[in-house]
Amino acid sequence: MTTEEKKAPVAHGSKRYRLNDTLIAARPLEPALYLVATPIGNLGDITIRALETLAGADVLACEDTRVTRVLLDRYGIENRPYAYHEYNADEAGARLLAALEAGKSVALVSDAGTPLVSDPGYRLGQLAIQAGHRVVPIPGASAPLAALVGSGLPNDSFLFAGFLPTKDKAKRDRLRELAKVPATLIFFESPHRIGDTLVAAADELGNDRPASVCRELTKTFEEFRRGPLGDLAAAYADKTVKGEIVLVIGPPAPDAAPDAADVDSLLAELATTMPTAKAATEAAKLTGLPRKDLYQRLLELKGAA
Repeated sequence: MTTEEKKAPVAHGSKRYRLNDTLIAARPLEPALYLVATPIGNLGDITIRALETLAGADVLACEDTRVTRVLLDRYGIENRPYAYHEYNADEAGARLLAALEAGKSVALVSDAGTPLVSDPGYRLGQLAIQAGHRVVPIPGASAPLAALVGSGLPNDSFLFAGFLPTKDKAKRDRLRELAKVPATLIFFESPHRIGDTLVAAADELGNDRPASVCRELTKTFEEFRRGPLGDLAAAYADKTVKGEIVLVIGPPAPDAAPDAADVDSLLAELATTMPTAKAATEAAKLTGLPRKDLYQRLLELKGAA
């Protein structure tokens, strides 16, 4: 491509995008609903495939046209975005489904991150699948994954739990429900509630449970504050913060194995009121130890008596 071609203006209505000074034609898209991940802060985090999809889609839907327009302008995309959000989801969703029915390609983006994660796009995706339309994910930036990676906490098993309830009792009830989940927990939280949430989390999950407050991910003032929940709760008690926050909490510590003498005492006590097999079953429920091992141990204790 010549220098003149690189700098040539984009023709009105053309399906192209720009990388630096290079204009690139977007390939035609097959009819489908494309769920396109967009940057969560740094606009440089967009993928080539996402740009091609945003430029080439017959219909482009987004939460806020002003937010999406900034991204489109950055990359020279002239596709006109249409609003699809929780307040117009019924009306706008029907139009988008009609476009799919007419054999058009529809791209859906949220204000930031991956569509369907804590936004009304879930409803549209579900309806499209029910109607037999193809749904194509275009992966990219995701705040929960970025926070998990930067938190330094275990990532072999994790649970994204969205937003916690705003009222204290409901929040604490939800934290208690999740307390024993053997995975790292990931939550979205607002800056004016993070202090109260950390106090509730320390109370319900334990002061020593490791956590990370991840703020303004990929942006200029990105911050990771790591430490035990009790320390973080104290640090944010009177702290005013701004920006979007992801709270990551490490998994619970494994329960310590019960002392052998205590297990023997429990087996002996249960055996006084129930048959051997049932006593072993009940002991397994109480200790978490294998029933087979407990049954064998109880036979040994009876044999030695």
